[in-house]
Amino acid sequence: MIFFEKKPCWIKQLPILLFFYFLSVTCLPAEEMQPPFRPGEKFTFRITWSGLLIGHAVLEVLPMAQIEGRPANHFVLSGRTEGIVDFFYRVHTRIDAFADTALTHSVFFKNQISGRHNKLITFHFDWEKSQVRRTENGQTIEPVTILPGTFDLLSVFYFSRINPMWVNAVYDRPVTDGKKNVMGRMTIVKRENIKASGKIYDAFLLEPETKHIGGVFKKSRNPKIQLWVTADKRRMPVRARSEVIVGSFVGELIAAEGL
Repeated sequence: MIFFEKKPCWIKQLPILLFFYFLSVTCLPAEEMQPPFRPGEKFTFRITWSGLLIGHAVLEVLPMAQIEGRPANHFVLSGRTEGIVDFFYRVHTRIDAFADTALTHSVFFKNQISGRHNKLITFHFDWEKSQVRRTENGQTIEPVTILPGTFDLLSVFYFSRINPMWVNAVYDRPVTDGKKNVMGRMTIVKRENIKASGKIYDAFLLEPETKHIGGVFKKSRNPKIQLWVTADKRRMPVRARSEVIVGSFVGELIAAEGL
């Protein structure tokens, strides 16, 4: 296994590396409508790298939580490595993201990573000062100024699902990783039938920009991210794909509950 002797840093974040970047830049402008999701919704995805199973990821909507005495939406992304990747670089990850009840901005974010190296990352949003403060394993960096309506890297996906979609639309929305605040941009390329885990879905193809994404995306030539969501009112994510220097990552929906 010569490939693993170099211990590539990108593999430590599997299996949610793919989903983390896909969801972080899927952003749309706000428009009031009935949310297509509710507590109890759960999506399970099979994650592969160049055809090799590397793990599973789960997206969930939990019951409303209390953040600093106020109700908030609670979204969870969890994942774990499997197979050969799990043998060499076991990683279990859980992201808890909280947004205000109207889904206009983030209020708190937590990412717990366990494996060979453990890490706890939190974002504290101070909307009175328009700042976000990132803490990693107890070390807090300088607060970052954020734009109105800024979302964390998970809540923005759920925000996108409450908005209308049409082919050729281009959307912008500010997002933050706690280190910087950038304007994410996404284009709805087309509407097509897409096959995922043996099922055919009528879906929109979304392509987010990658210029603000680091890691393997920054090192890749002409990197690409593609995300397919159903064209019905549920806006279910059914397939995601990326092309980067280390190969092709694909996430496919294998189970949906609580719809």
